[in-house]
Amino acid sequence: MTNTLHRYGNSKSFQDDFIIFAIPSKGKNDYQCIPRLKAFLKICVKYNPSNIGNGNRAGLAPEKDLKPSAHWRRDIQVNWEKVIDGVIKPGTVSAVFTKQLDARNCFKEVVAADFGLSINMSSSVENAKLVAEQSGIQRHSIEYAVNVNDPHHHLPNSQVLALSTMCGHGMVSFNMAKKMLDMVREGRRTSVQAAATLVRFCPCGVYNPVRAKRLIDDACDEQR
Repeated sequence: MTNTLHRYGNSKSFQDDFIIFAIPSKGKNDYQCIPRLKAFLKICVKYNPSNIGNGNRAGLAPEKDLKPSAHWRRDIQVNWEKVIDGVIKPGTVSAVFTKQLDARNCFKEVVAADFGLSINMSSSVENAKLVAEQSGIQRHSIEYAVNVNDPHHHLPNSQVLALSTMCGHGMVSFNMAKKMLDMVREGRRTSVQAAATLVRFCPCGVYNPVRAKRLIDDACDEQR
């Protein structure tokens, strides 16, 4: 079970969304696992991730003492070294990739490194199966979420859901996702700026700003 299980979208919408996790098990393999978790992230950084995180600090993690308006003028440059240095206790670490080739090459090196940790990939079923096969391993299990039933129509539209659910802990609200869509449609923000704003609210580092930009662009194109 991962916090990326409920990402909203059809199989095609995950063409640029591959998340690889390294997860220690408390009392089983977490003893002195910090160097291994850092080594995992260092491998991931070699293959052009769009985001990485250590469970509580992402590449664009929120900083202290910020006013609400500060999000519009913050530096959107990532700092992977800061994320890796921030791994100080056992926990989940992850990296998000936008290209299948990068995800595959990273996965192959992680498999070869044999960290003794649980490694899992979150993407579409087809993507995960293909990357596993190309990495020389056989997928041994699969976990997925069935469709959401909302007979009272309380949920927002699919465009908002796709943007919001990339943060599996619910830190990217429906209203914020809708606001970013509206601002791009009104010409008040670019899709790059909107995606960079949304990713900041996901502290664990699994939000994919590249997919977010594409989803925003697609939503705006549909309305033209």
